[in-house]
Order: sequence, then structure tokens, then C-alpha cells
Amino acid sequence: MEAVIVKTLYLDTHILVWLYQDGATRLTPLAVRTIEEAEQLLISPMVELELTYLHEISHINCPALNILDSLRRDIGLETCKQPFAAAAGEALTLGWTRDPFDRLIVAQAAHRASPLLTADQNIREHYSGAIW
Repeated sequence: MEAVIVKTLYLDTHILVWLYQDGATRLTPLAVRTIEEAEQLLISPMVELELTYLHEISHINCPALNILDSLRRDIGLETCKQPFAAAAGEALTLGWTRDPFDRLIVAQAAHRASPLLTADQNIREHYSGAIW
């Protein structure tokens, strides 16, 4: 399967954890190629909050800041700067999930009509811009 050439690619929370812990070993070949060929790798600020939450409840061992600093340095990861109100407004249209993290992470990508790299089956079924 060929990589999807994208200018801006958003990454879901678990993708960051996997990249930090295992490099690209848990990603599909398409996912790896898409990351390599994207001009800009972004996350929603909600990803930062979710990583912090996951650390607080001991689902991940490393603080969010360590993960983010490492990936900013290693792959050029950036946090999206679009106003929260824009993402929140888009999230109002996404009634297929009750997970506030997923809802806002998808909304951030959808508001810019950008793809989101995710292994999450529910997101992949409902967001046409999902790549895995």
C-alpha cells in the first residue's frame, strides 16, 4: 500500500506513546511512511492533556513532558496552535463518541480537514480522515 502524501498530519495519543516507547515497531508500514513523508506533524493540545492524565492514573510510566520533548526533538512534533473554540465547535458535531479526548483530538484534525494517524477502530470507522 502506498503512503498517503499529506502536508499536515495529526497524531493520536497512543501513537505518541508507541513512538516514544518502541519507535515505529508497533505502527503499520503505511503509518510509518505517512509520518516520514508528512511536512508537518501535529498534535491537538488535548493529546498533551490526555498524556498527563494517563501518567496521573499510572497507565503510562513517563511524564507527558518527557514524551513530548523527546518527540519534538526526534521527529519535529508540534502542538497545533489553532484556537480552542474552533476545535470545540467542530467537536459539537461529533456525536459518535462520548470520550472527550477522542472527540477533541478528531475535531482538531477535522477542523483543518487534515488526516489523523490512529489505530483506534472507533475513530477509523467515523472519521474519514483517519489513517492507519
